[in-house]
Amino acid sequence: MDHWLSRSSNNLARDTLAEVGALLLVLGAAAGLQLAGLHWGSALVIALMPYLGRHLLLLVRLVRLIRKQHRLIPPFPLGLWGEVYRTIARYQQRGRKGRKRQLRFTRRFREAANSVPDALVVLDKNRRVEWANPAAAALMNVQFPRDEGRELTDVFPHESLEDYISAGDYSRPIDMTPEHNQSLMLSVRLTPFGERKKQRLVVGRDITKVYHLNMIRRDFVANASHELRTPLTVITGFLERLNDSPQTPAGHRRPLALMRDQSERMRSIIEDLLVLSRLEMDHRTTQITAVDVTELVNAIVSEARILCSESHPFTLDMDPELSLLGNQNELYSAFSNLIFNAVKHTPAGTEVQIRWREMGISPCFSVRDSGQGIAAEHLPRLSERFYRVDKARSRESGGTGLGLAIVKHVLNRHDAQLRIASELGAGSLFSCYFPPASRLRQDSAVALVATR
Repeated sequence: MDHWLSRSSNNLARDTLAEVGALLLVLGAAAGLQLAGLHWGSALVIALMPYLGRHLLLLVRLVRLIRKQHRLIPPFPLGLWGEVYRTIARYQQRGRKGRKRQLRFTRRFREAANSVPDALVVLDKNRRVEWANPAAAALMNVQFPRDEGRELTDVFPHESLEDYISAGDYSRPIDMTPEHNQSLMLSVRLTPFGERKKQRLVVGRDITKVYHLNMIRRDFVANASHELRTPLTVITGFLERLNDSPQTPAGHRRPLALMRDQSERMRSIIEDLLVLSRLEMDHRTTQITAVDVTELVNAIVSEARILCSESHPFTLDMDPELSLLGNQNELYSAFSNLIFNAVKHTPAGTEVQIRWREMGISPCFSVRDSGQGIAAEHLPRLSERFYRVDKARSRESGGTGLGLAIVKHVLNRHDAQLRIASELGAGSLFSCYFPPASRLRQDSAVALVATR
C-alpha cells in the first residue's frame, strides 16, 4: 500500500488524461448516436449516463467506506476518483500512525506513573478524581477507577488539605497524617496544569523516615542544649570569680579570660540552638500581635551601637505608620540577627543602611552594608546551620553560624521570604518580604490592639 501511496503524485497526470479520454469517448458515442438519427441532446444524455453512473457508484462506495471507518486499500479506481481514494488512504495512514504514537506515549506515561513510588492524583476543574496511580491507594487511600468522579476531600478527608486546596497558594507543600494510616507522614503538594490551569496534579510523598529523623535530631539538639546550659552556667560563674579574685596569680588571668570568652561563645551557640528548636516545634507562629517595627528596630539599633562601640554609622529609612502583624519576640530575633551580622562581619567604619518600607504591595525590612561582600557560590547556603563564609573570621567576631538559620525559620513561620543579594567589594543586602495580609497601618494597628 505504501507503494501505491508514494506513486500518487505520478499518477495524477495519468488519471487526468484518463478522465479526459473518458469524456472524449462519451462525446464520440454521442456523435455516433446522432449519426444513427437521434437528437444531439438526447444522444449526449444517453452517452453520459454510464459515465455519470460510474461517478455516482464510486461516490456512494466512498461514503459507505468512510462511514464504516474501513481502510481504503488498492486497487483504486481509474481516473480522478483513484486520486481521491489514494489521498484519503494517505490521510488514514497518517492518522493510524499518529494514533499508534499516541497510544505508545500514553502507555509509557501510565507505566512510568504507575512505577512512581509517590502518590499521583489528577483532579479535574471541579476537584474530582480523574485518575490515580497505584501508589495513591496505599498513601492516600485513593483507588482508580473506584474513586473516579469523587471529590478528593471525600476520599481523603483532612482539614488542612481542604484549606490548602481552597487557598490556591501551592508554593509550599503541607505535611499531614492520613486518617487511614496514622503511622504515615505525607508531604502533599498541588500543581495546576491543563487548559487555563484548571486541573490539579496532587503529589503525595512518604516522608515518614525523614520526619522521624528530624524529630530525633530536633529533640536531641533541644535536650542536649538544655542539659549543657546548667553546667556551662556554673563553669562560667566560677571562671568569672577566679578572674576577678585578687588572689588569682597574674599568670593565670589570661588563660581564665580565654576560657571565659570561649564559654560565653558556647553559651551563645546553645542559646541559638534552643531558639531554633523552639521555632521548629511548629511551622506556624503563635501570639500574633500588631508589631511597631519602627520602635522595635530603634531598640535593636541602640544595642548594635553599643555592640560595635559606635564604629559603624547607621542610616535608617523607616515608615513609622507601617506596622506588621506577627510575633514580636520572633521578629526581634530575626531583625536583630540581620543587624548584628552587619556589624560583626564588616570592618569598622562600614555604613549600615536599615530600611522598612512597602515594596509594591509587600512590607519589606532590609539591611544593607557596604562591606567586603559575599561570593556568589556562598549565597545559596548562607541560611544553613553553622555555615560560614570565612570560618576564622566568624569565630573572631563571635559568630555562631546560626543567625541566618534563625532568620529563615522566623520568616517561614510568618509566610515571608528572605532574599540575599551580594557582590564582592560592593557589600550585601538582606531583605525580608512579608505577605501583604500582614501589613498594618497605624490606625489599623491601634484598632487591633484595642480589640485584644
